[in-house]
Amino acid sequence: MSMHTTPPAIGSHVRVTQQMPLRDRTWSAAVEGEVIRFRQAKTGSWFTHGRDDRLWLDRLELRCEDGELVVLNLDQYSVVERIEAS
Repeated sequence: MSMHTTPPAIGSHVRVTQQMPLRDRTWSAAVEGEVIRFRQAKTGSWFTHGRDDRLWLDRLELRCEDGELVVLNLDQYSVVERIEAS
């Protein structure tokens, strides 16, 4: 998710498409749900120029329609779209 993008509001419904570039194609997967929380969280990975010398990731927590909770690590290949609740 771009640093210039406004994070989705808690309670809004979103579709997140994540893509992974492969050698000759792109693998993608999408998940839809209600936003529970959006935050930056540190990982266990050491990173010399990061806050607390750690690597920080954008994390989006969703509740799917069936009740499943999903935690997504967002990167430059993640697309977050707001959708109308059905």
